[in-house]
Amino acid sequence: MSARIAAIGVGLVAALSALPAKAGELKYDEAKRLIAGKLFSYSCFDGTTGAGRIQADGSVVGTVRIQGAGPLRFVSFPAGTVHNRSGSICASVKGIPLAPCFTVVPTSAHTFRGSISGLNFAYCDFIGRSGRMELARAGAHPSPEVTAGNRE
Repeated sequence: MSARIAAIGVGLVAALSALPAKAGELKYDEAKRLIAGKLFSYSCFDGTTGAGRIQADGSVVGTVRIQGAGPLRFVSFPAGTVHNRSGSICASVKGIPLAPCFTVVPTSAHTFRGSISGLNFAYCDFIGRSGRMELARAGAHPSPEVTAGNRE
């Protein structure tokens, strides 16, 4: 169950980049307008890494390598997984009894830090990616950061 929570948390926040450099936490509508459909790579406090994107309908698709070890796994969640709860960015996954919300804070024009609300130590750092350029550079063996598709 913790792997599923980590995967959804990572997938959720993974798509929230290309954000303007401005101070403070983003609300749901603000983040959605800026991130839907874009590709992001991420690395988390516990070593978890991967890439992903969130679509405008709240579906999530990407990759995750839990705690930086083991196989790179493909993850996808249906429409409505990422949703608005009173202006907060939250996620619901079938089979998990809680629906965590997330704090998203821009750190530059193309990066941000996402954490589980109230647990600032449990964070992931995200970087906006241009999948086409990275696929071209990677050749026949794309890195985990580009396996979720392209940004354009």
